[in-house]
Order: sequence, then C-alpha cells, then structure tokens
Amino acid sequence: MITFNEVSVIGYDINYRDVESWINGVISDQNKNLDCVNFVFCSDDYLLDVNNKYLNHDYYTDVITFDYSRDIILSDVFISVDRVKDNASVLGVMYFQELLRVMVHAVLHLCGFVDKTDEEKMLMRTMEDKYLALFVSRET
Repeated sequence: MITFNEVSVIGYDINYRDVESWINGVISDQNKNLDCVNFVFCSDDYLLDVNNKYLNHDYYTDVITFDYSRDIILSDVFISVDRVKDNASVLGVMYFQELLRVMVHAVLHLCGFVDKTDEEKMLMRTMEDKYLALFVSRET
C-alpha cells in the first residue's frame, strides 16, 4: 500500500492514483514486496524539526526516509515541498518532475540502492531516469 499525507502544507495537484501505480511498478520491477510506503509532504520547517528530533541534524533537506523494512518494504518518507520547489528552480526542471525524482530516489533506497560512492550515485541517477521515463511514458 502507498499512502499520501500532507502536514503543514496546502494540498497539491497530484494524481495520487497514477503515482501510486508507478511506485508499485518500481517496487515490483525491483522484485521487492511492499507492505506500506507512507509519503508525508511537508514544509521546510516541519522537516527541519524531524531532522533535528530524530537524526540530530540541524539543516534543511528535501527528503528523509525512515526504513522499517525487514523482509518487505515498510517506510515513512518525509518530503519538503519547499525544498523540492527550490531544487526544481535551481535545476531548471518542473516541480512535479523533481518531486517524482525525490520520491523514486527514496523508493530505490528502500529497494537496496545506495549512493555513497560516485559509481553508486551514477547507478542511482540512471535508475531514477529509467523510472521517470516510465512515468512519463504512462502519461502519453
């Protein structure tokens, strides 16, 4: 199950059904089983508080993933819509495209991908691009 929640932000025009189907497809393609991924869309300040409280980090970030998985994927993914908007502007991409990238990035981590080394970062970006292209192809 994929769930979507908004905390300290006003609703966004996202077709959650399409995104849910896409995320389920990513997880299936990675041969993983899903219990629940709970996406929480929030403000910079809210995510900064989460970052301070649970990770002892005092800085803004676009996404924090709490992975409770054992044999199946179970997670809370907090996404700062403020950070995503700023990043989209800096990168010169549409907000929704950057939001999808952040979401699939978190899901790929839950599927076992890491991005510590340059090689791992390249693979992660390749996988993000692959799945973003799949979402776009579904829309056309």
